[in-house]
Amino acid sequence: MINNPSHPKKGQIKTRECKFTKAGVEYIDYKETDTLERFMNDQGKILPRRVTGTSAKFQRQLTTAIKRARFLGMIPYVADNMR
Repeated sequence: MINNPSHPKKGQIKTRECKFTKAGVEYIDYKETDTLERFMNDQGKILPRRVTGTSAKFQRQLTTAIKRARFLGMIPYVADNMR
């Protein structure tokens, strides 16, 4: 087997914790735009859970909250530099 230093070894794989579970959040509110924007990239896209480490339950709530906030005009659909 080839020993590739750039490839993580089995024992060194980082495990991410869900920030919402760790903080004890029960429900993600669409009115907390500061929290929601941390899970969006510069273009305004929702970051996947493999990047953020969010659990599936909270990723679904996060997606719904971001879409709800976008619909109400609290968060832009597209970043200002992309318009």
